[in-house]
Amino acid sequence: MTTLVLDNGAYNAKIGYSHENVSVIPNCQFRSKTVRLKTFTANQIDEIKDPSGLFYILPFQKGYLVNWDVQRQVWDYLFGKEMYQVDFLDTNIIITEPYFNFTSIQESMNEILFEEYQFQAVLRVNAGALSAHRYFRDNPSELCCIIVDSGYSFTHIVPYCRSKKKKEAIIRQLHVMDETHVINQVKEDVCYVSQDFYRDMDIAKLKGEENTVMIDYVLPDFSTIKKGFCKPREEMVLSGKYKSGEQILRLANERFAVPEILFNPSDIGIQEMGIPEAIVYSIQNLPEGFRDRVYSEVRCLTPTDYDVSVVLPENPITYAWEGGKLISENDDFEDMVVTREDYEENGHSVCEEKFDI
Repeated sequence: MTTLVLDNGAYNAKIGYSHENVSVIPNCQFRSKTVRLKTFTANQIDEIKDPSGLFYILPFQKGYLVNWDVQRQVWDYLFGKEMYQVDFLDTNIIITEPYFNFTSIQESMNEILFEEYQFQAVLRVNAGALSAHRYFRDNPSELCCIIVDSGYSFTHIVPYCRSKKKKEAIIRQLHVMDETHVINQVKEDVCYVSQDFYRDMDIAKLKGEENTVMIDYVLPDFSTIKKGFCKPREEMVLSGKYKSGEQILRLANERFAVPEILFNPSDIGIQEMGIPEAIVYSIQNLPEGFRDRVYSEVRCLTPTDYDVSVVLPENPITYAWEGGKLISENDDFEDMVVTREDYEENGHSVCEEKFDI
């Protein structure tokens, strides 16, 4: 029996068999203003000659899977002959879903996976739980960690102790995304998180060579330039205009002001905590005495305040998928899943009992 691992994100699907490598594929469909009658699914975007006029058709809205027609078409493509050629009679699936997912969505997912696709066994799980599993496997001496899962729709901050999440301490930030394909690419290529916002803002106001933040981004024209790129510093024209005819987007404080919203959502009128405040709040909402006990014991062992270790995975995008791959290799994996036979006999209740969503 093979196991397919699918981290079903609102923007990208991370998918692959547990014995193979992962692929990162857009979890959406695209329509082009220039090719009005055609819809492109997942990585068929590579076939589009001019993506400048693309708009997304997303299965997720505000973090929840609501457009099942689009999701089915994406899954049909991923599971079908173009991609993974899934033999449903010989395949289990590990699939992710958001924290506190609505019961109606969970039940729809059960029905589609078991009744329509007929997978032999299913494990529905939060992506953060897979990341925590991977972290504890890599760091067996650690008892607790906090997962900061910042995705397309949400940032979730979730404490895990002995691999169990503390639901009462979970913090959520909602992201509101409405981006074109080109703007998404620009953000991924040029944005960074400032370590000193006001210092970088001062630098961004400087002229010429002194402005080390400023960068020129060459936009694609989809005839000679298929994908945008950052101009090398030595080729930038700091005063005057370019003579090459390229479409240039000059960026300075925009590079760090966009990700700054994660830390200070109130800057754009969103009345939520930033990530640092949410982490502290999450710790404070653990069971009574937890924080004081950790503090007192660590304080006795060290001459200064206890250290905080922040671990950034080598590839954050596929980290949860890798955790799913590890779970599929666990000796108790069969005890974690719901089999199709269990589902046919007990219905949704067995999934509700077994899956801690």
